[in-house]
Amino acid sequence: MEAAVRTALETDGTIDVTTLGAKSGLPRRTEIWFLYFDGRTFVTGTPDPRNWYANVLAHDRFTFHLKESIVADLPARAVPIHDEVTRRWVFSQPHRWNEWYLSEAPFEDLVASAPMVEVLFDGAVE
Repeated sequence: MEAAVRTALETDGTIDVTTLGAKSGLPRRTEIWFLYFDGRTFVTGTPDPRNWYANVLAHDRFTFHLKESIVADLPARAVPIHDEVTRRWVFSQPHRWNEWYLSEAPFEDLVASAPMVEVLFDGAVE
């Protein structure tokens, strides 16, 4: 299964995340895109308030649901990315979702204020 998970991270793009509501504490499932570069997984968005982001800021534990090439529910922790170097690196990588993000907001706005977390999976995904 680990090889299948790694392959899905390298090739898929759409997932669901189940977070706990920032205020309610109730589970919330949201479809979202993810980015995978050099063995690191990121979830981001355009520079506006996002419920999923508010939820992981309040409760960093969540479930990362693969659903394209395989179905797998991966327990994970969200680590907010605030440093400019990493944010620039993520948004400058060639990726189909980055092309869309850049069509929706200027690069500097994405770097400055887009919600972004790195996904740290429980156990190694190697």
